[in-house]
Amino acid sequence: MTKTVLVSGGAGFIGSHVTVELTQAGYDVVIADNFSNCDETNYRGVCKILGKELPLVKMDFCDAAATDALFEKYHIDAVIHFAAFKAVGESVAEPLKYYQNNLGSFLNILEQARKRGCNVLFSSSATVYGEPEKSPVTEQTPRQPSTSPYGNTKQMCEDFLRDCVKAYPNVKGIALRYFNPIGAHPSALIGELPRGVPNNLVPFITQTAIGKRPVLRVFGNDYPTPDGTCLRDFIDIVDLAKAHVYAVRRMLDGKMEQGYEIFNVGTGRPLSVLELITAFEKVNGVKLNWEYTARREGDVIAIWADPALANKKLGWKATRTTEETLKAAWAWELHLKELGL
Repeated sequence: MTKTVLVSGGAGFIGSHVTVELTQAGYDVVIADNFSNCDETNYRGVCKILGKELPLVKMDFCDAAATDALFEKYHIDAVIHFAAFKAVGESVAEPLKYYQNNLGSFLNILEQARKRGCNVLFSSSATVYGEPEKSPVTEQTPRQPSTSPYGNTKQMCEDFLRDCVKAYPNVKGIALRYFNPIGAHPSALIGELPRGVPNNLVPFITQTAIGKRPVLRVFGNDYPTPDGTCLRDFIDIVDLAKAHVYAVRRMLDGKMEQGYEIFNVGTGRPLSVLELITAFEKVNGVKLNWEYTARREGDVIAIWADPALANKKLGWKATRTTEETLKAAWAWELHLKELGL
């Protein structure tokens, strides 16, 4: 019998790519989203890639009654929770907005998992490591005090899941700690489409390249790194999405070694902000108008993953090159131009 996976925030950047990979792997997927930070462009792209319409529920997971009704309507075997605000800088300026939304929505998901005996895959983040003493970081690297309320919500939600798994025998959970997802689907039908000014680097790069933004601002050039800009582990969005399929399969096939597991999802290769900009210009033959500006509060200096545990236990590994990823990101931006977006 086909298993059903609920993808909260499934119309967003990561959720849409995960939906494609899950469906192509043979799972039935239900998408739920309140469209607070996206429109239906990615949802329509998902349906076009898959050649069929997927169930789409417009709702807010902070609404406990709506969440209960959703789980009542569909038999959910596993839920992947993406529905959260995600801008580091905004979280520093508006912490209550982030605590109310990110914590409240996940608590409602966990209540349904407890009530119905459901597997939970939490969309966590490398921000839980804060400013690590050294990189690469492993899953055993101590979590440092978060540098932002956004990162703090990720730490707290991990703790919520861990404690629920411990307390409720019918709940199993995996937290995937993402590093920096970038790129777009090779079809150019789905990708990152933030509302307003992008908070992430690559959409700001592509929007500057196509003329939507006059200048790309690089936050800080005086960090203690080889070229003075921050070091990150940039992972292709399709590689990241595939990791969710492996994790869901591990949960639903009863292969978990513990009730709660954590995996880093990254490439293990550090790349500076400046290196990424240069690579984009080279691979796409585009010259960017960019400049340095002051450091941004909440930014970590340098962090990248040790993905060995995910490679070994999940059987997953990042395979796409930075060049492939940046080509796909530019193709997506050109597709958006065709759509008038």
